[in-house]
Amino acid sequence: MSQDDDFALFQQMMGDVKPLQQDTTEHKKQHQVSDSQLAKREAAIWLTEDDPEYLSIDHAEMIKPDDIIEFKRDGVQDGVYKKLRLAKYPIQARLDLHKRTLEQARDEVVKFLKQCMRMDIRTVVIVHGKGERSNPPALMKSFVVQWLMQIKEVQCVHSAQRFHGGTGAVYVLLRKSAEKKIETRERHQKRLG
Repeated sequence: MSQDDDFALFQQMMGDVKPLQQDTTEHKKQHQVSDSQLAKREAAIWLTEDDPEYLSIDHAEMIKPDDIIEFKRDGVQDGVYKKLRLAKYPIQARLDLHKRTLEQARDEVVKFLKQCMRMDIRTVVIVHGKGERSNPPALMKSFVVQWLMQIKEVQCVHSAQRFHGGTGAVYVLLRKSAEKKIETRERHQKRLG
């Protein structure tokens, strides 16, 4: 079939077709998330004191004062976890829980991590102490570890190096904010493209 035959066939097939009088297609605008919506989403993620599943101060699995803490969520790359464990990331914030009650410590941990997330701080140290003289031993350490494992923003936790407090402190890596994820994605696309 030649091009002329194709065109003639096309005109014959389209002969009865009439053009639309009006364009009724809806063009959706791309939705922009406002700052207040982002804040509401962030607030919904965190547990509140009124929530019955708020971080417990009643029971924790007890660990020993010199136990090394190791916790990593699925999806965290081994290299990222290793760098945290070896203190290769700069420490951006520090919280010391010495001389705090469990209730005070719990509230400070939640407040501290929320503030870090708002400020795009990802690598922090929380000093809980070894608890060698507490009764039972390592009481604060045991609860802090349990709380950190329950907070979804916490990606991984590892006992600190000696110069940051050893087994009396933990490194905590928080998840990236949505903005930082976009920045990283764009940076990688520029490198690849």
